[in-house]
Amino acid sequence: MVKIPVLKSITEANALLADAIRARFVQQDVLVLNIIASPGAGKTTLLERTIEKLDGELHLSVIAGDPTTSLDAERISAAGVPVVQINTDGGCHLEARMIQAALGQLEVADADVVIIENVGNLLCPTGWDLGEDAKVVVASLPEGDDKPLKYPMAFATAQAVVINKIDLEPYVPAQVSVLRENALRINPDLAVFEMSALTGQGLDGWVDWIRGKLAEKRES
Repeated sequence: MVKIPVLKSITEANALLADAIRARFVQQDVLVLNIIASPGAGKTTLLERTIEKLDGELHLSVIAGDPTTSLDAERISAAGVPVVQINTDGGCHLEARMIQAALGQLEVADADVVIIENVGNLLCPTGWDLGEDAKVVVASLPEGDDKPLKYPMAFATAQAVVINKIDLEPYVPAQVSVLRENALRINPDLAVFEMSALTGQGLDGWVDWIRGKLAEKRES
């Protein structure tokens, strides 16, 4: 039997392209964040609040991934920043070639931060490098505090986790402290932010982390 390593070839080609994208952003001193989460975890609301908080301080651009619609991109555009929509036609993740194509439509020369809103999924996106500086997991409390244990690779490959919808803790069985503990059990180096993107509670720590990551990149 002859085995054809198709997937390996695809991921290796993706990694090479991601490295080229990363090198481009290094030259431009642009911080790139790849945000992944389950559907409904609050990625777009988090982006809206982040844009609002950094308005007048940093220039943000967004690449929004979605299987079929442009609903999230429309919300981001309404928040006042440049955005490019990538529709995957049912695909479960973004790939570096998609980011490269999007960059042809997105002016990033004046950007400080590019945020990639990946397709809603905690499995597929984890293995695909998009040229980002950091992967961020958004885990909403109503999904359950065992989420890191069920999807360990997402948390193991991330540099930060946003525990979202903490304002719902009185109404759901999950506990913020347990979700944090489980996330750090998988990856002790995670930066963890507890917040409600809807109300803005806890947003300051997240925004300070972005400022710090950008300064760190530019200093290096």
